[in-house]
Amino acid sequence: MSTIQLKQKLFVTIIILIIARFGIFIPVPGIDHNSFYSNTAQNEIINFLNIFSGGGFSTIGIFALGIVPYINSSIVIQILTNIIPELEKLQKEEGELGRQKITQITRYLTLLWAILQSSAIAFWVKPYVFNWNQSFILDCMITLTTGSIIIMWFSEIITEYGIGNGASLLIFQNIVSGIPKVILKYTNNIYSKETIYKFLLLSILFISMLTITILVQEGKRKILILSARQLGKIQELNSQSYIPLKLNQGGVMPLVFASATMTIIPYLSQIIPNINIQKLIQLFYPNHIFYLPLYSIFIIFFSYFYSSLVINPEDIGENLKKMGASIPNIRPGLETYEYLKNILNRITFLGAIFLFIIGLVPSILSHITHLNVFKGLGITSLLILVSVAIDTAKQIQTYIISQQYDNMMGE
Repeated sequence: MSTIQLKQKLFVTIIILIIARFGIFIPVPGIDHNSFYSNTAQNEIINFLNIFSGGGFSTIGIFALGIVPYINSSIVIQILTNIIPELEKLQKEEGELGRQKITQITRYLTLLWAILQSSAIAFWVKPYVFNWNQSFILDCMITLTTGSIIIMWFSEIITEYGIGNGASLLIFQNIVSGIPKVILKYTNNIYSKETIYKFLLLSILFISMLTITILVQEGKRKILILSARQLGKIQELNSQSYIPLKLNQGGVMPLVFASATMTIIPYLSQIIPNINIQKLIQLFYPNHIFYLPLYSIFIIFFSYFYSSLVINPEDIGENLKKMGASIPNIRPGLETYEYLKNILNRITFLGAIFLFIIGLVPSILSHITHLNVFKGLGITSLLILVSVAIDTAKQIQTYIISQQYDNMMGE
C-alpha cells in the first residue's frame, strides 16, 4: 500500500512540474520576442532571474514571474513575523489555525507582489511591444499575475499531495532545465584533445565542489543537553540528546541575496549622471579592486541576517527550561543564551566564509581553463540543487519509514 501511495505522490509531483515547465514557453502576445531576447541576452539581472524562472524572463511567457513573487512574499513574512508581535503570536501560539492565517497573508502578499512586478515588466518591455497602450499593460499584468498565482497553487499542491517542498522543486526544475544550454555552448570543439582534457579536469573539480557543498550544507555543531533525570551523571550523557546548530543556517539564501545585490551595482552608474560617482561605482564591478571585498561583506551580512530569522538562542533557552533540560556546565537563563549566541556567531561566520570561498571557485576555474561552464551554472544554482535534492531524498526516506511503521502497527 505504501508503495502505491508513494507512486501516486511522485506522479502528482512530476505532472505538476511538467505543466509548470510548458507554461514558460507560452508567450505573452503583443511582444517582439526575437528582438527582446537578442537585446537582453547579456543582461546580468535577467540572467540571474532566469535561474529561478527557468528562462521565463527571457521568453516573457505566461509563467515568466514563476515562483519569485511567492518566495519574496515568504521572506517578507518571515522578517515581519520577527518584528510584529501579532504575527509572532499567530505562528507560535495558535497552532495549525495560526499557520493557516499566515499562509493566507502570504498568498495576498504574493498577489500584490505579482501585480507590482507584472506592471514593471509591462513598462520595461515597451521598446519591444508592437502596439504599446493601456490595453497591452492591462493584458500583460493580468496574464503574468495569473501565471504567478497558478505557480503558487502548483507549489502548494506539490507540498500537500506530492513529494518535497513545492517551491523548492519548481526552482530545482528551472535550474536543471538551464544546464543543457550551458553545456551546449562549449561543445562545439568537444572532440579536440585540449577540450577533452579540460572537461575531464572540470568533471573532477565539479565532483569535488559538489562534495564540499554537501559537507557545508550538512555540517552542524552538536550542543549536548542534559535532562533532569541525568543530573549528577554528566559522565553518562546520551550522545543522541543534542541541539543541532547548522554551519550554514541560511542555506543558499545569503548567496542569493548577495548575488542579487551585486547585479544591481552596474545599473547604478546608468542611473546616476555624475561622472565622478560613476567612476567610484565602477571600482565595485566584477574583476575590479573592491568587487570581492564587497561581495564577501554582503555574504557575511546576509548570513547573520538570515541566521537571526531562522534560529533564536533566547527561544532555545526557553524551550530547554520548559523541558527541564540544560547544557552541561552552563546555567539556565542568561548564561545559556550568551553561550548559544556566541556559538551561533562563530559558526555563522565560518559558514559565511565557506560560502564566499566556494562562491569564488567557478570564477577561478573559468579563469584557469578559459571555459565558462561553471560560471554559467553558478555556485548559487549548485547550492540550491544540492539542498533541494538532499531535502527531497530525506522526505522520501521519512515517508517510507513512516509507512512501514504504520503497516507494522496495523498488523
